[in-house]
Order: sequence, then C-alpha cells, then structure tokens
Amino acid sequence: MIPIAEPLLAWYTRHGRHDLPWRQTRDPYPLWLAEIMLQQTRVESVKPYYTRFLQTLPAWRALAAAPQDQVLALWSGLGYYTRARNAQRAAQVVMASFAGHFPDTLEKAVTLPGVGRSTAAAVLASAYGQRQAILDANARRVLIRSHAIDADPKATATQQWLWTLASALTPEDAHGYNQAIQDLGAMICTPRQPRCPDCPLASRCKAHAQGRSHALPVTAHKPPKPQRHTFFLLAADPEGRILLEKRPDSGIWGGLWCLPQAAPDGGELSILCNDTLPPLEDTPAVRQFLQEAWSRRLRLDLQLLALAEEQQHVFTHFQLRFRCAHARVLDSAVADSAATLRWYHPADALTQGLPTPIRRILRNLGGGR
Repeated sequence: MIPIAEPLLAWYTRHGRHDLPWRQTRDPYPLWLAEIMLQQTRVESVKPYYTRFLQTLPAWRALAAAPQDQVLALWSGLGYYTRARNAQRAAQVVMASFAGHFPDTLEKAVTLPGVGRSTAAAVLASAYGQRQAILDANARRVLIRSHAIDADPKATATQQWLWTLASALTPEDAHGYNQAIQDLGAMICTPRQPRCPDCPLASRCKAHAQGRSHALPVTAHKPPKPQRHTFFLLAADPEGRILLEKRPDSGIWGGLWCLPQAAPDGGELSILCNDTLPPLEDTPAVRQFLQEAWSRRLRLDLQLLALAEEQQHVFTHFQLRFRCAHARVLDSAVADSAATLRWYHPADALTQGLPTPIRRILRNLGGGR
C-alpha cells in the first residue's frame, strides 16, 4: 500500500480547482446536488446547470415540492434523466424521513434514491467533516495506476480491494483529500495521455515505474453498440403549434416531453425495422404506414409532407438513428386536456424538459434558445 495523501494534498493546495462553485460551501444540499450532476458528466457541462438549478430550487423543500416537469426542464440537456427523477425522490425522502437534513451516517445516506456509497461519502466528508473514502472514476483510476492493479476494475474482487485501499489511504482531512484525488484524476491522471511528468505521485507510482500508465486501467473489449431506429412526428396545427407527448417515467427519456413516435412501445424507443419496412427508408409504404399509425393513435387528420434527413443520437448502450416526419394537421382533434399530449408553440416547447435530439430539432425551427 503506497501512501499518497501528503504529496497529493500539497499538490492540491497549489493546483486544485478551488474555484468550482460547489467547493464554496459546506451545505449538504448543494454538495449533494453537485455529486449527483457530476455522475457520468464533465465538470464544464455541469456548471451552468448547477447554478441554474440552485437558483430555482435552492433547498430540499423546494426540490421535493416542485412539479416534475420543472425539475426535468432544469435538467434538460444534461442527460441521464434518471438522476433528476431520483434527485427529487431523494429530496422528498430527506423531508419526510430525515427532517429536512441530509443523513449523517453512511448507512442512512445510501438509502436515498440515486445515492451510492461514493456519493454519500463525498457529501459526508465535505458537509460533516467525516473521514469517508470515495471511489469515483477519477479516484479509482489514480489508485489503479499508483498500485499497478491490472485486474478488471468492474470485477467484484477488484472493487472490494479498491475500497479497502481507498479507506486505508484516506486521511482525517477527507474533505481536502477527496477533492485532491478527484482533481488529480481529472487534470493529470487522465484516462488517455496521462501527464505523468506533472504528477506529484510519479516517484511512487508503480504503473509509471513499469511504463504502463497508458495501459491501465484494464479495459474490456466493447462490442459495437446496437442500433435502434425510429421516426418522430413534427406536426404543426393551423396556429403553428406542435404536438408533444410526455414519455412514461420509466425507460428512456422518462418523464420528458417528446415528439410523438411511430410506434411507442410503452417505455423504450420504438424500433421500426422489418422485412416490409426497412429502417428509415423514405418510400410510399413507409409514409403510408407513418401517416396511418399516427392518425389512428393520436386521432389527428394528418397530411405527411416530408421526411427530414437521418440523424443520430448516441446513448450509453445503443445508438439511435431517427428521421423527423414533417406533417400538417388539418383537424387538431386531440384535446389539450390529454394527460400525455399537449400543443405548444415552438418557443414555449423549448422551455420544457426535452431530450437533446428533440431540442435540436425544435431549435432548427427557429423557436429560440
């Protein structure tokens, strides 16, 4: 076991990202919010969302009581929307079960929706001064390289060993140490092209001594991402409004407003791909299928005008290829009171919680931000 705390903290004092907005507080709520937003998302992407979210929903009570549409609108574009839904559920649990305070033990904190061991530990260390070890992606990479661990990082045994290391190496000043190891992983010990000459741990790093920094952590071969295909309906009524459909809370884009799809399957993005309708082709048969399917399901008198060029959006586990069908609504029979269907002017639609590709489509209409 290689002691790393002393040189790491000295480096952090001089070079750490002390100006990050969530490092200006010891209040558990903004600290927790930052940890949730930073899961699987880069710091620079998070900053504007974090600031806007806190300005609108500045405390547990406000988030717990907010309409879900407002929460998702504030999160829209940040991705991984399960985090937003879990964040609101966590705030509701904090209000209902912990008297409006983030739990002060690891055992209680990990019972909150969306809060794992590392997230809970980060908040407890910074908000309550506890000696709690973290193991986020940055910290894990630093430990793997410094100790030349060449096992699969996702294996249970490897995870257990890394937690043992993290717990043993974390000093009493866990708040500063946790931020230091996160910054080292983000700024120096990066996933690709680590800056070993600038690393304060270079003299004691086993991977560096072995010339293997670029080879660790071990990465498993990833098969090509499967592809899914769908059509979105961009239907304009005589007033210039477009129809949006609210997706189920579970599944892809849960709870967000979306353009209607050709054949929603109750939770996941639909796949329109079979022998008679090849994926995303613009043929008379495809157009007829789309017009009939949407007219029947949405109770609209539709005239399909054109199919836009194919686009794509990459998810963690698959790639979505899609085309947008432009249509004119001759008789907008669908009622505004429908729980999952609503007409919006494009500029108003852009204020809602929308998936990134849908926001991109609407922006191209000249609707606004």
